[in-house]
Amino acid sequence: MKQLNALLAEFEDKMKGLMQELQSLKTRAYALEDENEKLRREIMDVYQYYLKDAADPKNRQEQSQKHGFENLVRLYSEGFHICNLHFGQLRSEGDCLFCMGFLDKK
Repeated sequence: MKQLNALLAEFEDKMKGLMQELQSLKTRAYALEDENEKLRREIMDVYQYYLKDAADPKNRQEQSQKHGFENLVRLYSEGFHICNLHFGQLRSEGDCLFCMGFLDKK
């Protein structure tokens, strides 16, 4: 009987661990779904912008460059690298000298 109780306790502990892992995965999945939706909206905004300004190529190029730089500044402020060494990776330790150098050139 003691072996059965020990096995049940071990099984219960494993189930608790699995439930915690499942909850963590669900939380991450929800965060990724939110991020994907945000990116979809941004893509649609960019498409609408280009469709609206398609008549004036010079203006479109100037605005595109400005819009692109603004996006890089926003990405950097959200904690992502914008330098060519680590582009798109999360910044884990404060400011990146390479990213800052790129922003200062503009």
